[in-house]
Amino acid sequence: MIDTFLFDMGNVLVHFSHPLMCQQIADVCGSSAEEIRRLLFDQGWENEFERGELTEAQFQTRLENHFQRQINLPALVLAASDIFTLNAPMVPILQSLRRQGKRLVLLSNTSISHIEFVRREFDVLSFFDDFVLSYEVGAMKPQPAIFESALNKILCPPERCFYTDDIPAYIEAALRHGLQAEVFTTAASLEGQLARRGVVLS
Repeated sequence: MIDTFLFDMGNVLVHFSHPLMCQQIADVCGSSAEEIRRLLFDQGWENEFERGELTEAQFQTRLENHFQRQINLPALVLAASDIFTLNAPMVPILQSLRRQGKRLVLLSNTSISHIEFVRREFDVLSFFDDFVLSYEVGAMKPQPAIFESALNKILCPPERCFYTDDIPAYIEAALRHGLQAEVFTTAASLEGQLARRGVVLS
């Protein structure tokens, strides 16, 4: 029996586009998408932000120092965050699990800007009982610390918790922590994974 469900957010509950994020930030900074991609991903600024090592204001200051120009913070936050679309077929699944009294916990590598945008723009996070967020934990999947935090939030033995994520390496880490886990591809495939575990959605 499964008591708790752990869900990833990006490309599970909502789809996102890193190229769009880079282009939108570049437009705000008067730069190129390739330069922004280099700063965020090659130099690791995005991971620092998602580990909570940079605030929004500190991120703004870094960009201002790099480009030697003033950058509007609200415009920057919107450019970095308006990159999500709802994965609508997931909503009935969450609704069904809630009706069955299951505990739902979000486990996500994310930043304060992204989680607040998704919470504001979509209702999907309202189904969740608790959240394990990288910028709050100070660690990112697949690091053990974030999974250990998740184990404290599921309120059941790990073998009675099912986790889904689109990144195979994160599923492998979850399995090492004793969770039931499978790679997410589509809502339909998730329904099949749950049915094989005796979880019937209605």
